[in-house]
Amino acid sequence: MPRLSTFSIAAFDPDDGAWGVAVASKFPAVGAVVPWAKSGAGAVATQAMGNTSFGARGLEMMAAGRSAQETLDALLADDVGREHRQVGAVDAAGQAASFTGKECLAWAGGRTGEHFAIQGNILTGPEVVDAMAQAFRPDSGDLADRLMAALLAGDRAGGDRRGRQSAALFVVKPQAGYGGFNDIWLDYRVDDDPDPVPRLVELLAIHRLYFGKSPADDQIPIAGEVATQLQRIMASLGYYGGPVSGAYDETTRSALIAFIGNENFEDRTDFAAGQIDRPVFDYLLRKFGG
Repeated sequence: MPRLSTFSIAAFDPDDGAWGVAVASKFPAVGAVVPWAKSGAGAVATQAMGNTSFGARGLEMMAAGRSAQETLDALLADDVGREHRQVGAVDAAGQAASFTGKECLAWAGGRTGEHFAIQGNILTGPEVVDAMAQAFRPDSGDLADRLMAALLAGDRAGGDRRGRQSAALFVVKPQAGYGGFNDIWLDYRVDDDPDPVPRLVELLAIHRLYFGKSPADDQIPIAGEVATQLQRIMASLGYYGGPVSGAYDETTRSALIAFIGNENFEDRTDFAAGQIDRPVFDYLLRKFGG
């Protein structure tokens, strides 16, 4: 069985009530194997010659009240392959634990700190996990931002010594999923790419664009030059046949509803008030021209 030469971070954000894992590897589709998380329970990263049962079983144990360390001890106790395993966990209270078996290939090891467990094997050296720990700062954004900052720092410090192939980000928090029907806040994967971590950073930015919301002072009126630019774009794409007047009239509004709906930005446009979030407007200008 191929080894998951991998570096990962499992972490908890008490302010947001979120748990997550970020991981990168010279292995295809690492996101299908390593990261596990459940809202209210914790997060697990299982790698090296990973035992994927550690994910579901570990989350069940932590949901039942076991600490991260107690969970790892129980998972590894009767595992005949334990010395080939590497696993990190953060429990419901944010306590962290990490294990690296003696047969994991060098460089292999981990770091734990407040609300995080970092681990890696077949790395260029300990500088990878050290850089990740240093980058996981409480002042660098929400949990997703902090996980990505840590993963990018480890990648740029050398990462997997065999090379680069895939990366993933998996984060949960209560009712954060689409429509609030589940707890999966973020589930993004780059399964086969020569430089997957920067691409994962881009995917997080795209998520923010589609599912974020600007503060009131960054919502701009659809009037004047803003309306003119949108009318030009919509005319070039066949949505709008009226004059390029800069007026937000009913013809423009109807065309904008169709255009914005096609681009999936309904939640970032107030058609009744005639306002659009500035990041979305800027994106549409970059994508389609003004």
